[in-house]
Amino acid sequence: MTANSLTVTDNRTGKVYELPIELGAIRATDLRKIKASADDFGLMSYDPAFMNTAACRSAITFIDGDRGILRYRGYPIEALAERSTFLETAYLLLYGELPTGERLDDWVYQVTHHTWVHENLKKVMDGFHYDAHPMGMLVSLVGALSTFYPEAKNGVDVETRRLQIIRLIAKMPTLAAFTYRHSLGMPLAYPDNHLSYTGNFLNMLFKATEAKYEPHPTLERALEVLFILHADHEQNCSTNAVRSVGSSRVDPYCAVAAGVAALFGPLHGGANEAVLRMLQAIGTKDRIPDFIRQVKEGRARLMGFGHRVYKNYDPRAKIIKRMADETFEVTRPNPLLPVARELERIALEDEYFVSRKLYPNVDFYSGLIYQAMGFPVEMFPVLFAIPRTAGWLAQWQEMIDDPEQKIARPRQLYVGQGEREYVPIGLRG
Repeated sequence: MTANSLTVTDNRTGKVYELPIELGAIRATDLRKIKASADDFGLMSYDPAFMNTAACRSAITFIDGDRGILRYRGYPIEALAERSTFLETAYLLLYGELPTGERLDDWVYQVTHHTWVHENLKKVMDGFHYDAHPMGMLVSLVGALSTFYPEAKNGVDVETRRLQIIRLIAKMPTLAAFTYRHSLGMPLAYPDNHLSYTGNFLNMLFKATEAKYEPHPTLERALEVLFILHADHEQNCSTNAVRSVGSSRVDPYCAVAAGVAALFGPLHGGANEAVLRMLQAIGTKDRIPDFIRQVKEGRARLMGFGHRVYKNYDPRAKIIKRMADETFEVTRPNPLLPVARELERIALEDEYFVSRKLYPNVDFYSGLIYQAMGFPVEMFPVLFAIPRTAGWLAQWQEMIDDPEQKIARPRQLYVGQGEREYVPIGLRG
């Protein structure tokens, strides 16, 4: 018997099993050794929503939810948000190390000069109704990119893979901006390769009649920080979707489209919209005590607080709160900001919420910033999808290179009928 093992006694048979423990986990397949009889399939674990199941080994993102820690490749999110750029952070996620100056210059050049998309994609855009949701359009457009690059399915080839990664990170802001302009009935604005990654995105969104769009530096930097904070977040719903779909060896465009679709859900990418709607429903600070009372009675939900992973203050929320102050100095005042701050103050002092470890998460202030910058709520998940593409691709690439990974195929516990005899339709009661 070794120290790094788990001893299990099967009370059905009295047999004792020793299961190795590695990295704080046992292999689920080792449970197959535990059988009640010779023809028994073997024991399985039942874990709806993967609450306590690790499906991969990953070296990309580290989260300690109890201590409120988030690191990309070992670097604290606070340091990256303060000192890095989004493209530098994307490089770090994808390749494991911060780039040298020369490599960063080449990386930025490659991404910048792949921002244009094929003109035929505009025909795809024309097929959408004027009020189509931007996220629904984005799912279709990302998937459609697959048809323009048929070589992309060869994901095991490193050079082919590298080119698809560059294309996706470069073209995602262009597609996102196209969905925004289409929803407003505005002519599409094309990339300006003289601007930064976020500056170019703002250009494609908001350029009107001016000869050259110049983004406000504060708003440009705010968007940069928000992109860094949303670049990756371990094995969340959309990342799991990308890994699962990608495990079939489909091209990365289709895999990322699956991630976009997962992000569309209100429990994932739409959470900051729910925060805004909650604050709008509260309306004024004097109505907060009544809202808190409704939450405690189960008649209302406190959105933007608590997290599946974090049992402490979400480190991203602290950064966003500071960015909110800087952003609102150059935009019109948001009437919901005083409501948000007062709600946060009360919730952080109320034993009901403190005992349940309900701290503000990344969604609490991000929606207010996006709204102040002029984005409609329908664009919020699209703004999430742009930076998360870097994380999705890093996870997809890691999955492709992992020799232990096979096509995703979860087990089930069958609870349906046993074998039954087919009854002809005329004899059915």
